[in-house]
Amino acid sequence: MSTASLPANPDPTPGPNHVAIIMDGNGRWAKARGLPRVAGHRRGADAVRRVVRGAGELGIPVLTLFAFSTENWTRPVDEVSDLMGLLRHYLRNELEELRKNGVRLRVIGNRDGLAADIVGDIADAENMTRGNSRIDVNICINYGSRDEILRATRSLARQAVAGELAVDRIDANLFERELLTAGVPDPDLLIRTSGEQRISNFLLWQCAYSELVFVDTLWPDFGKDDLERAIAEFRRRERRYGGVGG
Repeated sequence: MSTASLPANPDPTPGPNHVAIIMDGNGRWAKARGLPRVAGHRRGADAVRRVVRGAGELGIPVLTLFAFSTENWTRPVDEVSDLMGLLRHYLRNELEELRKNGVRLRVIGNRDGLAADIVGDIADAENMTRGNSRIDVNICINYGSRDEILRATRSLARQAVAGELAVDRIDANLFERELLTAGVPDPDLLIRTSGEQRISNFLLWQCAYSELVFVDTLWPDFGKDDLERAIAEFRRRERRYGGVGG
C-alpha cells in the first residue's frame, strides 16, 4: 500500500500530526508460537523499526511509542532484564538507522529508576539525533501518566507554597509545562494493538481529545500498512472538541 492510497484529508479532520501507539501483544505473539516472551519483545523491536520508517515515509511529524510503563517493573525479573537489554541494544545500535530516517529521538519517563548506563545511552542518543528534523520520535520508558500528573501537581504546589507562583495563575498551559511531555503537541491519534481496548495509564492528560483506534494485530506483526489503515480511519472521523459538528 502506498501513501497515495490514503484518502485526502477532509475537513474538519486533517492530519494526524502526532500519532501515539501502545505497543501491545508481544507476549501473546510469542506464546502462540511456543516461544519465550523475550522472542516476542525482540520481534516487537523489529516492528518499532518498521513503524518509525513508515511514519517518516507517511509524513507524520511526531510519533510516540509506549515501550515500558512504571507498572512493567512488576513483571518477572528475567523479562524485565531482557527488556532492558533490548533497550540498550536499540539505543546503541539504531543510531545510524535513526540518522538515515531523519529521526530526532526523545525519551520520556522517569529516568531515576533506570540503570546509569541506560541513562547515559539515552542522553547520547538524544544528543546525536538532536539536529534531525524529518520526524520526532518519542519513546516512553518508565512512564506512567498518573505519576506524571502527581509530579506536576507537586511541583506547582511547591512553587505556590514558596511564594513563587500565585495559585490563580495556574492554568492548563502552565500545568502542561510541568509534564514530562512539555513541548510535545498532544496526540491526534492513539492506536493500541492486540485488540485490547484501554489506554493503560498512558498520556491521560495529553489524550483528552485524541481519536482512539484499536486494532487486532499483535505488535510484532504491525507495520506501515496497519499504520495507514489506522490513519484512514482517523481521517473518516469528525473531531468536534466538545462542540457541534458540521
